[in-house]
This record gives sequence, C-alpha cells and structure tokens, in this order.
Amino acid sequence: MHPQITVSSLDIERLEALFDALPIATANANARLLAELGRAKVVEPEQMPPNVVTMRSQVRFDIEQPPQQLCLTLAYPKDMAELDDGISILTPIGTALLGLSVGDRIDWPLADGQTTSLRIVDIPYQPERAGEIFR
Repeated sequence: MHPQITVSSLDIERLEALFDALPIATANANARLLAELGRAKVVEPEQMPPNVVTMRSQVRFDIEQPPQQLCLTLAYPKDMAELDDGISILTPIGTALLGLSVGDRIDWPLADGQTTSLRIVDIPYQPERAGEIFR
C-alpha cells in the first residue's frame, strides 16, 4: 500500500506539459509517474502543507538498499544541469519522492528491477513554504 501523496495544481500542470513534450517511447516509460499523479490529492500551491515533497524541494531521505541517506533537490529534467544535488522527477526514486510527507515510507522498484524502501527524513527547503510560487 502506498502512502497518500499530495501534489500542487501547479506541479501537476508543469508535469503534464513535460509529458506532452516527451517522445511517446519516453512517456510510456514513465507510466509510473502518471499513475502516481492519478492517485494524488491535488491542492493549490498556497495550501501545500510544509512537510510535503514538491517539485524543486530539497529532500533528505533514507534508502534501505544500498543503505544510505541522501539530500537531493527534486527537479525537472531541464533544470538538472544547474543543480549539483538534483534528482530528476523522471527517475524511479524521483517519482517515488513526489508528494510524500516527512516520515512516510514507500517501497519502490529501481531501474535495475530490484526494490528498495525509502523514508522521508526532512525537507530542508520547499518552494511553497518559502513563498516562492510562480505561475
């Protein structure tokens, strides 16, 4: 069972635009992200709880296998070149992070077919919490 996720209406709009721009083969490979968005509770950016991972959030999380703690910024593919700590929303772990709250744990398949568990530890930066909401 996956935990409830919350996604802002602005992130949904931007992610839908991203999918519209992707080649069909790439979009099909990201069906998991579309499924996640389909089950999300959607809120306006101004109403986003401060403990939820949104696009452009810096998130600290534990991964079970291999055991490690990472602190990365969830990013759109176009923003990856300018981020030292970026993780693309189009990666399996990036998809898993979106919409989770601090303390949430989720089992997620990795690109190599294995499964890992990740847990959200902290969100040092969230754009909505910082008042950075741009249409």
